[in-house]
Amino acid sequence: MAVKTITITEDAYNHLAARKAPRESFSDVVLRITGSHSLLELVGILSKKEGEEVRRAIRAGRERSRERMKRIAQFR
Repeated sequence: MAVKTITITEDAYNHLAARKAPRESFSDVVLRITGSHSLLELVGILSKKEGEEVRRAIRAGRERSRERMKRIAQFR
């Protein structure tokens, strides 16, 4: 297996170390947290009803954000 040396800030190292399990290597951590996943892996997790509830909640949250941004813009 080839090995590469990288330089990261101490802050980045501390964040990475905080995610490291006791017997896990830093390479394992990097692979675990950067692993690519497809949204298709989520197909079928929610029922149709649950999916619609999530959509409604997202729409409502976006609307609240738009309203909040309008109010903030009025004070500028």
